[in-house]
Amino acid sequence: MAAMPASPKTFEGFEALPIAGTWRSGRSTRHNTDIDPYTGDTLVTIPLAATQDVDDAYLAAGAAQAAWAATAPAERALVMHNAVRVFDERREEILSWLIREAGSTRLKANIECDSARAVTLEAASFPYRVAGRILASDIPGKENRVYRRALGVIGIISPWNFPLHLTQRSLAPALALALGNAVVVKPASDTPVSGGLLLAKIFEEAGLPPGVLNVIVGAGSEIGDYFVAHPQPRLISFTGSTAVGQGIGRLASSGTHLKRVALELGGNSPFVVLGDADVEQAARAAVFGRFLHQGQICMSVNRIIVDAQLHDAFVKRFVARTRTLQVGDPNDIATAIGPIIDAAQLRGIVEKIALAKQQGATELLGGEADGQLLPPHVFTDVPADSSLFRDESFGPIVPIVRAKDEADALRLANATGYGLSSAVFCGDIDRGVRFAQRIEAGMTHVNDMSVNDEPHVPFGGEKNSGIGRFGGEWIIDEFTAAHWISVQHVPRSYPF
Repeated sequence: MAAMPASPKTFEGFEALPIAGTWRSGRSTRHNTDIDPYTGDTLVTIPLAATQDVDDAYLAAGAAQAAWAATAPAERALVMHNAVRVFDERREEILSWLIREAGSTRLKANIECDSARAVTLEAASFPYRVAGRILASDIPGKENRVYRRALGVIGIISPWNFPLHLTQRSLAPALALALGNAVVVKPASDTPVSGGLLLAKIFEEAGLPPGVLNVIVGAGSEIGDYFVAHPQPRLISFTGSTAVGQGIGRLASSGTHLKRVALELGGNSPFVVLGDADVEQAARAAVFGRFLHQGQICMSVNRIIVDAQLHDAFVKRFVARTRTLQVGDPNDIATAIGPIIDAAQLRGIVEKIALAKQQGATELLGGEADGQLLPPHVFTDVPADSSLFRDESFGPIVPIVRAKDEADALRLANATGYGLSSAVFCGDIDRGVRFAQRIEAGMTHVNDMSVNDEPHVPFGGEKNSGIGRFGGEWIIDEFTAAHWISVQHVPRSYPF
């Protein structure tokens, strides 16, 4: 079994890439300058990967996968438990990377670290949870057996907003499944360390064999399509925008190597407040669900829809609570809103604010950007056909819309091409559940905000928010293949 190596003082060597069991520089002539979005300081400069590095990583994963799959379930489970121990022992260092690289507030960094740890602990049980089935047959003397086996090599493309968790959500289950997959990770350019290289160090300490996990840091323009279209991976797991996810789906279904995809894409989460809701509690939940991590979360509260009889009271409480949020240094425990991830993302948010005003929305709360810091913006009188209502904003902006009644609230909630997460507040729980069942989304939370994730539940969306489900038994199904083997125990009679 894999032993738990002694932990060094700090993780080091993030200027190199873990490919084929060694840490080395990428072959591209370009570099990634990893920048702290709050201070502007350079954290690390990384020589980027070229297509030859993608080849090396995928071939190494393919070569290592069979031996990893042949290890006992206890050994794969032990690696996961060892990784959990590294999470615990090195927590402050992990938090520091999330704060400095992703612009996470300390609160958000703690939430993310806990989530990634929980996914790893859940994955430790997977080697014993993949099960086959024996099915009846109408053919005399036949037995139908359904086996589940590892897919082989999985490619993971992860985003910058929750980089540690959203990589680990696919990585840990893929490695830990009953027969053992191997993995190549391509993290986002804004978060190459916390989205990939840091996890490679964690699993290296945990005793994962060389070559089973490889990390490629490279420009999407140079290796993005090649990473997806490569013949080695059997599945591409992608978390990010709908537009990019649709392109990945097309690439994965083209050429001579058809492969599976697991896509968790954009969201436009409705937060519905029905007429019998606790207004104060609803306002508290909505503020947290919208402004956690500056609103840069796919399942963040993106639209607030309030029954007309509670609208004014809700708006008053929501604005009052939002005014108290501290914007500033993400290292400060009191900070609620930290920096936007980069200048391009900030420009896009500022343009959305200007467009909202042009399209007739009333700004109740706002302010100018200070560096990468943008204070919260709250709008009312938002037209249902406006960009602010229709589109994912991915920033500290929120529209509050008045609904005539419950039926109108449901119509407004479903008036989107997305269907990831959603929430409804109400006094009557049964009423809330009935309402939730009619929302076109993969997830709905009654009397809670939309930002929820647990490692054992099905996480995923409908419509343009994705394909497939992460978590628990659902990710086991995604990352394994069913193999039907029939056994004819007695000679069968054939018609000719």
